Amino acid sequence: MRTPRFAWTGLIAASAAFAAPDIPYLSGRVNDYAGVMSEAARLALSDSLRLHEEKTGNQIAVLTIPTLNGQGIEEYATAVFDEWKLGEKDKDNGILILVVPRDRRMRIEVGYGLEGSLNDGKAGRIIRNIMTPKFKNNDYDGGITEGARAVMTVIGGGQPQGLEEEAAESQGVQEPNLPIIPRILSGFFIFGIIGLFTFLGLFTPGFGWFLYFFLIPFWASFPIMVVGFKGTLIILFTYLLGFPIAKWILKKQDWYRKAAKDLATKGTASVGGFRLSSGRSSGSWSSGGSSFSSGSSFSGGGGSSGGGGASGSW
Repeated sequence: MRTPRFAWTGLIAASAAFAAPDIPYLSGRVNDYAGVMSEAARLALSDSLRLHEEKTGNQIAVLTIPTLNGQGIEEYATAVFDEWKLGEKDKDNGILILVVPRDRRMRIEVGYGLEGSLNDGKAGRIIRNIMTPKFKNNDYDGGITEGARAVMTVIGGGQPQGLEEEAAESQGVQEPNLPIIPRILSGFFIFGIIGLFTFLGLFTPGFGWFLYFFLIPFWASFPIMVVGFKGTLIILFTYLLGFPIAKWILKKQDWYRKAAKDLATKGTASVGGFRLSSGRSSGSWSSGGSSFSSGSSFSGGGGSSGGGGASGSW
């Protein structure tokens, strides 16, 4: 006898629900359900979190659970946060530190009200620089305790030991913190626009040098949000050096020389199917019904968790 398809669907759904870990009871500020902390470390950290809450009102809770059975740590952390309702209702000033030893995963989940002081980048650095090295040595007492203390220091406006070097770098130009898809889309837009005008500058005799100097500030700033500061420096250096070289090579081509001569004598020239025209102080490219003017301007334009924070593994 064949089992109906809807029965298999029900069994699969039931199995998934059975595998998903329950949200444990909030028994205190440190909830070590994985049993990885010593009693002394747990009590000491609980006292520190209590004193911090009495002083600032910020509510920080720690949860360790053996495994998530394949469930995503971000989704589980959000569910725990909402179930426990960490932080004050009108301030959303709660934080959850979640550690899953068997999965070798951890997350710092941050409430809306504290995302300004503990953003995703800072939470990620606490995980990478402070907690991960301890966990790799099976020092859960040290990793959880020092991680929680770093969180308290950061939201209090301080700078925990171990994050000074990255903090010094962040005082300059910030590295991009966009997810990969928005970064790719931003790259298409930014490099498409600036690249178009760079192309026009290369293939426009005479007036192209104006575009070369005009575009330098754009190549020096806009790519930062896509490739970061170091990547932007490489791109800018390539542009500053590559444009004159490419221009010099193009000037030796017969078709380029003819276009420059036609512009000087006739006021118009044809390059690769595009019609190039010039006036007294400007030029334009056109093909069919569309045109690109070299004189155009460039412009751009109970506590709860909002899903902010950072995750990591070791």
